[in-house]
Amino acid sequence: MLYARVALGLAFLSPVASRLGLLGNGSNFKKFIEFTAEVNSFMPAATIPFLAVAATICEASFGISLIVGFRLRWVAFGSAGLLAVFGTAMAISLGVKSPLDYSVFSASAAALLLAQTQPR
Repeated sequence: MLYARVALGLAFLSPVASRLGLLGNGSNFKKFIEFTAEVNSFMPAATIPFLAVAATICEASFGISLIVGFRLRWVAFGSAGLLAVFGTAMAISLGVKSPLDYSVFSASAAALLLAQTQPR
């Protein structure tokens, strides 16, 4: 379970660090907003900046919480939901192959399994 927590946590924190420019890889939040618009092509343009900020806050919160073990059951359920929504948006906008290639649904399933192992 520790491996699942750390792997999921890092899977959330790595892209957050990248979009905030902490990894020095040329990525930035402007590029992430453009990616958010691409993945959520069915959403009104006015909602895209909010979605980008909300996703970043959720990913950072879930990532840290998973790694430190804070409220694991609820965080794991939230992680599974966020990943499922992201995978669905990817499938709608980019085709079903995209979330499958990036194992988004697999990560969502792993988060659900992690949630089920936690005490109520």
